[in-house]
Amino acid sequence: MIPNRLKMGDTIGVVAPCNPIIGDNIEELERAKQIVEKSGFKVKYSKHIYANTNRYSSTPQEKAEDINEMFQDEEVKMIWCAKGGENSNTTFEFLDYETIKQNPKIICGYSDVASLTNMITQKTGLVTFNGTNFKTIATDETDYSYQEALKRLVEGSLEIGKDGEEYITIKEGQAQGELIGGNLSIIRGMVAGKYKLNFENKILFLEEFGLETSPALASNYLYYMKQNGIFDKITGMWIGSYYHQSKIRFEQIILDVIGKQYSFPIIQSNNFGHIETKTVIPVGCKAKIDTKQNRKIELIEKCVK
Repeated sequence: MIPNRLKMGDTIGVVAPCNPIIGDNIEELERAKQIVEKSGFKVKYSKHIYANTNRYSSTPQEKAEDINEMFQDEEVKMIWCAKGGENSNTTFEFLDYETIKQNPKIICGYSDVASLTNMITQKTGLVTFNGTNFKTIATDETDYSYQEALKRLVEGSLEIGKDGEEYITIKEGQAQGELIGGNLSIIRGMVAGKYKLNFENKILFLEEFGLETSPALASNYLYYMKQNGIFDKITGMWIGSYYHQSKIRFEQIILDVIGKQYSFPIIQSNNFGHIETKTVIPVGCKAKIDTKQNRKIELIEKCVK
């Protein structure tokens, strides 16, 4: 199920399902709002956008209520998550998945938001989007990520990133499958339990924030996924940015985990993750990896209509 594309003049609803919007975030959110409105859209904040009821975030019920209401609101054509954090997964049991099915629309964000977008796709079949958060529109030094969002969500482009970006082959091969993934530390937490994701025949994309995750911890997360059989299920892997002061590379850690045990292709690019250059990756949309091509991954079906 794919959502309608965004049109100029549409209303974008902003929700805060992760960490609270406090301190400098308030001014940053307002600057993002000004940029988006200047582009020709309307912006509508959710009821609890500034809530900090628990003193570390709003309550799960408040977050889920805002998301549910944005899906129900006929005026809102897209839902954009304000920022990342640690606990958007607290919303899972309070989300109205049937309402989301009946009112499919774009929902976008990255980092901790990956748990929310992947779960909505899992529960409803709706294609969701791993791309810049709303606040980041104002805090990025360039407009790369915002323009990538407009390209994907307004124009409906299937082009991943920009011409000339480098794609590195880590393991050769070809693969097809629906895209699943996002931030490694978040996806690692969704491989088992009540709200586990289905990785069968999927292309897994992963990135990690090196300022918070050491190579050893990244290895821990990946081995946990391996030990739970995730790499037996996927058809391919696409890795994004990871920078740690040790200069140990993400692909080095991944190859230590993968070894020669798995035959699926692995590619790497620097156009998604906790960096300035964030393309928009549609979760639940089919893609193809071909390491013989210059741009080694492509979308092979529409993600907005």
